[in-house]
Amino acid sequence: MASTLFRHCRVFDGLSPECRDDMDVLVEDGRIKELSDRPIAASQAQTLDAAGRTLMPGLIDAHFHALLAALNVPSLDDMPPSLLHQHGHANLAAALDRGFTTVRDAGGADIGLATAVEQGLIKGPRIFFSGKALSQTGGHGDMRPATHFDACACSTYLGPVTAVADGVDEVRKAVREELRKGAHQIKLMVSGGVLSPSDPIWMDQYSEAEIRAAVEETATRRTYVMAHAHPASAVRRCVEFGVRSIEHATLIDTEAAQLVHAKGAYVVPTLATIHALREFGPKLGLPAVFADKLGNLAELALEAVETCQAAEVKMGLGSDLIGPLHVHQARELLLRAEVQSPFEVLHSATAINAELLNRPGELGVVAPGAVADLLLVDGDPLTDLGLLQEQGKHLAVIMKGGALHKNRL
Repeated sequence: MASTLFRHCRVFDGLSPECRDDMDVLVEDGRIKELSDRPIAASQAQTLDAAGRTLMPGLIDAHFHALLAALNVPSLDDMPPSLLHQHGHANLAAALDRGFTTVRDAGGADIGLATAVEQGLIKGPRIFFSGKALSQTGGHGDMRPATHFDACACSTYLGPVTAVADGVDEVRKAVREELRKGAHQIKLMVSGGVLSPSDPIWMDQYSEAEIRAAVEETATRRTYVMAHAHPASAVRRCVEFGVRSIEHATLIDTEAAQLVHAKGAYVVPTLATIHALREFGPKLGLPAVFADKLGNLAELALEAVETCQAAEVKMGLGSDLIGPLHVHQARELLLRAEVQSPFEVLHSATAINAELLNRPGELGVVAPGAVADLLLVDGDPLTDLGLLQEQGKHLAVIMKGGALHKNRL
C-alpha cells in the first residue's frame, strides 16, 4: 500500500479539545506511522498539502442499519435478499462519502456484507455487525402485525433484520448461532419501540434469565450485548443484568443514568432518527401506526442526553436511520450539539465509539499505530459542526485504512 504524507495540518486527535497546528502526519501500510511538528522526510510517499485544514479521525456511527431499506420495516420481509443487499451497498457507500469510516450495524448486516467491504467489492465503512437482532415474541423485533395468525402456536418469526427467540435455551442457542456466524456483538430488543407493530414503547421485554443468558454467551467470546431500550425501567434492567451498551435510552431518568455510570456501561442516543421520522416520515410513507408512536420522543431524547451528561455516562453516537432517511446521518452531530459542546460530540463519534467497539487507540484517534481512518476538513469542525454536513461536501480527503477514498486537493 502506498504511503501518504499530510503536511501543514491542524490535527484534532479525537481525544483532546486542543488542536495542534502545522503538523505533519505520515501514513504507511494502512496505519499512522508518525506525527510531528517538524517536517517528516518521506521521499516515497504521496504528499498532500493540507494548507491548514483540520485532520481528524474518521467518524464512527455506533448504531447503523445498512439493510433497513424502507420506512415500513415489516415490508422488508417481502423484498428479495439480492435487492435488500443492493440497498445496503448504497447506504454504506453514502455513509463513507459523509466521512463515516466505521459503523456498528445494529441488526441485519452479516459476514457477507462486511467481507464484501473488506475485499473492496463494494464501497463502505468497515462494519462491526450484530447479525440478526433478537426479540421475544411480540417484542420490538417481531414484525408480524397483530392481525397475523399462524396455524399453530409453534410458529416463530425470522426476518431479514431480526429473529424471535423465547426462553433461556432458545436465546442461548440464537446468540451462539449469531456468534458462530461471526457477529462482533449481540443485539437484544429489551423494550418496545416505534417501528414495530404490536409493542408499546414503555413495555419491558425479555426476562432476567434470558438477558443474563445472552450476556453469559457473549462473555465466552469476549464480546458484549447491546440492547434496544427506551424506558428507564428497561435501562436499569439491562445494566443490572450485564448489558454493556444501551441503545436510545430515550426515557432514561437520573437514577437509571447514575446506575449506567456506576456499572461502566455506555449509552448510545439516536436523535437523528426520531427527528427525521417525525419531520419526513409521513410524507415518505411511514405507516400511521408507527408515526403515532413518536409522540414527544424528540424532546425527551434531547433531555435524556442532558440527563446522561449530568451523570457522567459514557455516550457513544449513533444515527439509527432507515430507508430514505439515511441522508440525515450527520445531523446526529448537530442535534447532540444542542446540549453538548462540539468537542464532546466529536469525542463521542470518534474515541468513545472506538472504546465501545473494543478498539481504543486503534480506531477513532489520530495517533501513531492507529488505523489510518482520516478526514481532512475544510475548516475547524470544533467550532463549526456544519462542516461535517451536506453529504461530505466540506471533506477534502477521506481516507479509510490508509487508502484514499476521496481526494480533491
